[in-house]
Amino acid sequence: MCIIFFKFDPRPVSKNAYRLILAANRDEFYHRPSKLADFWGNNNEILSGLDMEEGKEGGTWLGISTRGKLGALTNYLQPRQETDTRGRGELVTHFLTSDMDSLSYLKTVSAEGHLYNGFNLIAADLSTAKGDIVCYYGNRGEPEPIVLTPGTYGLSNALLETPWRKLCFGKQLFTEVAEQSQALPKDALVAQLLNVLNNEEAQLPDPAIEDQGQEYVQPILNKYAAVCVRCANYGTRTNTIILLDADGHVTFTERSMLDKDPSHWETSTYEFTLQS
Repeated sequence: MCIIFFKFDPRPVSKNAYRLILAANRDEFYHRPSKLADFWGNNNEILSGLDMEEGKEGGTWLGISTRGKLGALTNYLQPRQETDTRGRGELVTHFLTSDMDSLSYLKTVSAEGHLYNGFNLIAADLSTAKGDIVCYYGNRGEPEPIVLTPGTYGLSNALLETPWRKLCFGKQLFTEVAEQSQALPKDALVAQLLNVLNNEEAQLPDPAIEDQGQEYVQPILNKYAAVCVRCANYGTRTNTIILLDADGHVTFTERSMLDKDPSHWETSTYEFTLQS
């Protein structure tokens, strides 16, 4: 499971405003093998972490390319998972490596949505010259993908903007930081966004999570109902912050758990300018 908050404005009024601010948590079993974020693909143009689980190798939950393609995935909370389905992480990597625009890609995905367990997929084309397009599709929601209007959004393990209490709480914290973004030095902005992502306050009661997750979520509800999930062998393993400024400069910060140890973390930052 994961949670994503993002704000985008393709044409910010102020020159020092950000076109995109994204903050995301990846929640996963601590023992599931994965690679830390790094550049890969043709010409090393894609930046993401990679899933290394047997049979799911090469999938990812969040990535961006120097060509301005961005993909982000969350799972849709289900009481039971179907076993004969395709790995959802490929949905992001296929987009990042394709030449399709975001809306066309999501239309293709929507035709095959039944082949996967529940998911939500954000696909974006970030272009300094043409303007930024951000699209969304969830295979447990409407049959067609949508183009999002500029604004602030939250996505967890229900459909986009479903008002789970932890999503509303986290989105409020995120919005408060994003509204200060022009006044903050970049390092301070990243630090405050990481604070949002590491908030462990359970937002209970939340009948919506219980109704959707049923008996699957009940044993971990008091941990799962927080922005940052911290269970004994499952929880938030990766925090990612992506900033895109008016000039097309990207700052990608990843904070990752090491050695399956919730007290041991490493932070890496990558910077590049989008190819026009």
